[in-house]
Amino acid sequence: MEQTTSSTKSQRVLSIDIMRGLTLFLMLFVNDLFVPGAPKWMVHTPADFDGMGLADWVFPGFLFMVGLSVPFAFASRLKKGDRKPQLLGHILVRTISLLIIGVLMLNAGRINPELTGMNRFVWAILMYLCVFLIWNKYPLNPNYKKLFIGLKTLGILGLVALVAIYRAGESGQVEWLRTGWWGILGLIGWGYFAASVTFLIVGERMLGIVAGWLLFFVLNVLSQLQLLGGLDVIKPVFGVLLSGSTPSIVMAGLVVGLLLKQQGKNKQRFLMILVLMGIASLVAGLVLRQWFIVSKIQATPSWGMLCNGISMLLFALLYLVLDVWKKQQWSRVFLPAGQNSLTTYLAPDIFYYLIWGLSLPILFYKQEDSQLLVVAGSLVWAFAMVGFAALLARINIRLKL
Repeated sequence: MEQTTSSTKSQRVLSIDIMRGLTLFLMLFVNDLFVPGAPKWMVHTPADFDGMGLADWVFPGFLFMVGLSVPFAFASRLKKGDRKPQLLGHILVRTISLLIIGVLMLNAGRINPELTGMNRFVWAILMYLCVFLIWNKYPLNPNYKKLFIGLKTLGILGLVALVAIYRAGESGQVEWLRTGWWGILGLIGWGYFAASVTFLIVGERMLGIVAGWLLFFVLNVLSQLQLLGGLDVIKPVFGVLLSGSTPSIVMAGLVVGLLLKQQGKNKQRFLMILVLMGIASLVAGLVLRQWFIVSKIQATPSWGMLCNGISMLLFALLYLVLDVWKKQQWSRVFLPAGQNSLTTYLAPDIFYYLIWGLSLPILFYKQEDSQLLVVAGSLVWAFAMVGFAALLARINIRLKL
């Protein structure tokens, strides 16, 4: 979720940053919506319901952008002198970091304060502060090098201590951290790992990238048909990869990213291919609906392909408006989120735990009487969090993995 260079500064593809920022903004918006009071088409659909709303596309839209950014991120690192061993090291560090943060976020709501010996809200806030101390991108100022090292060390020691005292469950049946479904950031981490390793091995050979996409799509189908029972022993760790859904969405983005990198000089050709791909993905999703319902919770192939189609067509529209027609002024509000994704996503949780812990009446708009107030309140919240992340970036608080 770090900022990636989509091209040289003079040729930067603005639509990459804007769509990443837009999807992240919408993630903040739908995550904040008070479900009983919000319009049904904005929130997640039930697991057994055949259909999807706005919230069912938003996260896949961000996953798509994770994959689309990979070719440009690799090009940037290669330009700086990195080779395959360094690239592999970066992939592993970034993946493990996302998995760690994802699991910690996933378990924050399970904590038993009596067994842990700490208020659940205090534990969560301290956990997030340690994350910021460890993964912040500190300025390259030699005068403060020792201070920055000290802050990182403090974050590591603090996180180790918080993990060590963590307890969930009940007395007599005490539990520790669970990996579960790895949390949102964990899913991003596994998807990023699949796409990045594929790109590292295959390079810019489109046929190989498409084959990788097809592999994870087939895994998604086989998983839904419950034909991967023989791999149950490794599912607790590699279940996200074996399910195929998350990696296949990221791989779809990788295909588009490589296409953009290779066809970027011919904008009309790129747009024509992308629109055709988007339409084909939508048709594929509708055809697959004959065998698999459209369900985000179940991560069905039909849902995945419909999300890919929406993402492709939306990116084509943004690319046309921002990078072909150069109508860019309206989009600047989403740029901070697109360039500072991880900070923008994590910072709101600190506010949530502070509000809940102190019982502050800030989230008054979460009620069932007025849908307009519910939606307006969450929109204001999302814009405020994007602005807060931009403010943090100005004072050199910017997470980077």
